[in-house]
Amino acid sequence: MSSANGNGAPPVSLTIDGRKVSVPAGTTIYDAATRAFVKQAGDRNPIPILCHREHMTPVAVCRVCTVDVSVNGRQEFRLAPACQREVAEGMEVRTHETSDRVRNAVSMLTELLLADYPDPEAARAARLTKQGQSRGEGNDELIELAERLGVENPRFSRSRREKPIDESSMVIAVDHNACILCDRCIRACNDIRNNHVIGRTGKGYKTRIAFDLDDPMGDSSCVACGECMISCPTGALLSKHHVLSRPPAGTVPAEELAAHPLFTGVSKAFLDFNEGAVVRKHFRKGDVICREGDYDATAYYIEDGEVEIFISSPFKHVKNHRGAGSWNPFALVRNSLLAGRGEDRRDEEMDTEFISIDAPVVLRYDKPVATMGPGAIFGEMACMSSYPRSATVVAQTDCTLLEVGRNVLYILQRGKFSKAQLDERYRQNALDNHLRGATVFARMVKNEDEFKKLVEFLRPRVDLVRVNNGEVIFRQGDPADAYYLIRIGFVKVSQERPGGEFVLTYFGPGKSFGEIGLMGHIPEIRDLAPPGIRTATCTALDHVDLVKIKGEDFRLLLEQFPSVQKSFIDYAITILKQNERMLRQVNEDSLGDFLQQGLMNAQSVLVLDLEKCTRCDECTKACADSHGGVTRLIREGLRFDRFLVASSCRSCLDPYCMVGCPVNSIRRRGSLEIIIEDWCIGCGKCAENCPYGNINMHPFPTGQNVFDEELRRKVPVLQQKATTCDLCRELDGQPSCVYACPHDAAHRMKGSDLAREIGIVATPPPVR
Repeated sequence: MSSANGNGAPPVSLTIDGRKVSVPAGTTIYDAATRAFVKQAGDRNPIPILCHREHMTPVAVCRVCTVDVSVNGRQEFRLAPACQREVAEGMEVRTHETSDRVRNAVSMLTELLLADYPDPEAARAARLTKQGQSRGEGNDELIELAERLGVENPRFSRSRREKPIDESSMVIAVDHNACILCDRCIRACNDIRNNHVIGRTGKGYKTRIAFDLDDPMGDSSCVACGECMISCPTGALLSKHHVLSRPPAGTVPAEELAAHPLFTGVSKAFLDFNEGAVVRKHFRKGDVICREGDYDATAYYIEDGEVEIFISSPFKHVKNHRGAGSWNPFALVRNSLLAGRGEDRRDEEMDTEFISIDAPVVLRYDKPVATMGPGAIFGEMACMSSYPRSATVVAQTDCTLLEVGRNVLYILQRGKFSKAQLDERYRQNALDNHLRGATVFARMVKNEDEFKKLVEFLRPRVDLVRVNNGEVIFRQGDPADAYYLIRIGFVKVSQERPGGEFVLTYFGPGKSFGEIGLMGHIPEIRDLAPPGIRTATCTALDHVDLVKIKGEDFRLLLEQFPSVQKSFIDYAITILKQNERMLRQVNEDSLGDFLQQGLMNAQSVLVLDLEKCTRCDECTKACADSHGGVTRLIREGLRFDRFLVASSCRSCLDPYCMVGCPVNSIRRRGSLEIIIEDWCIGCGKCAENCPYGNINMHPFPTGQNVFDEELRRKVPVLQQKATTCDLCRELDGQPSCVYACPHDAAHRMKGSDLAREIGIVATPPPVR
């Protein structure tokens, strides 16, 4: 796989079959040849491959990609595998098209593979008859390679025993006779999809692929994603086309998709296998295409017409307000109150003008409506990561959309030509919207001329990077080489401490990271962070799309745009000081079973001393009185010794609730309490993610009414908003549950303090 080192090294110049090529240092010879020779669909790389694909890590098993290499005029003795060998300055590369030495070697390897392969024509005819489908030209890459090299009948032969065909799976047939043990299916299953179902079994001539513990494919844990099938170069894994006997209405045929510009370069076999995953839908003006908060697993591509995307939920939060003149110091007005940030300011509340959503546009806080036209794709985050829809989409004109399933979208984002199309559309149509939604660029948005200069500066300098679930983007202590903005997905930011991993925060769409390691040369940052070194580890929590700006381009950005530099400096200082405060609160002891309960993760748990508690329930009543009649705690939970840990927000060190919010409206203050911003759409994802059940969904009347057919009358429309304990920060900072306890039985404490109370961790001696 090609990789740029990102350290500002100059590009490397070389020649391949006499053609001059200039590529970043670290690029492989094969990827360099792809850049030079493959400009559009139908172009062919002069270097063949069998065990490798562009999106896989090269292993150089089959060696059909071997090339003749000379460096500075000196020819190397051994042929080199092009998929794995990196380029070097002054390198001269010759492929089988210009070197007899290479051609003879690759032809020999091809003959050896064909010697242990079914009769090409008979095997192909048998498979086509059995499957009842046309696999299309070029699907058997070994046969295609033989034709390309002019190898008709291999000189080698051996006695073979026919291996049975495994048809136990409902969707894929396994023909072990056609398998050449390239391991592409194994790496596709294990490395690309992380399913870990396929491996090798047997030794020597009896070696073959196997599923789980050598089970039939249909009895294994295979999830039938099809990744192995589309990765197989020979047809040893084939789609059983008859599974989808009745595709959904509006299904776009595979033949039509193959000719569609968006699907350029996508395997015809894959499109056949996923028949029904792309549906063409027509909407009339005013039709609702999808609603905010709904769950779905598809994205939409606009072919014709325009759509309007907006957030219908009111941009307000739950307002805490004591009832005037009440004899009860915890009493509130007994109705639910919502307030916008203009009438009820809260500490550390965001003052953003734009809201990032799952679309190539952003919405203004004061007018959350935008329009999208032909060529736009929206709903990618909901499709790839099963998150709720972030906004409602309505047809503004009569329009035609392609509804794309997850498997197909995944391939579009990975294929060479389709990815290039999507990336170019992002640069031209969505980059400016993305930057408007990024907090750190907010100052420049107010100056439209300066903002346009910024966009034009960055447009040719950004790269789109896609990261899979669980993949580490960079580690604490690594050299800092790039700055990242999040387009889709969520990233966990953590630091390694002596007691283990400490999660600093989660970042979602519209957020950015990686700037601190690139700013060590700035005097204001120099004393707060080590120069040129990553201060935290960033890990993808799901399918993440990142906009990458290389380190040298980032520094040039700061030089040319002083207002941006000022924003970055202020932001970096705030983050570094906030992290320092948070880390001082972390107890670094290991607690074994106590840790497994999630309590070591807690920075503020409500603990009831049962030897003092009289079960009067005043703590619960006080909480309800303080929050509009909706309690944020339940007097039930885990019990340790004489202490009961009540169900209430713990201000976790690793706040799972922040992951997956489609509009990024839940976050943590610098003092660890959770804050829910005004633009919460009430989807309930945070409540679902909280492992302790400490986030509640509170319904509020919207002032609108709809006619209920069953009741035969109008009923009020309710809007949900998420609520959670904020330690009464918006009242007076004194938790009402603790203050109301008449027996001194209720206490707020860290999980580590509770551990010491019950003797799991010894109390440290006083410092003298």
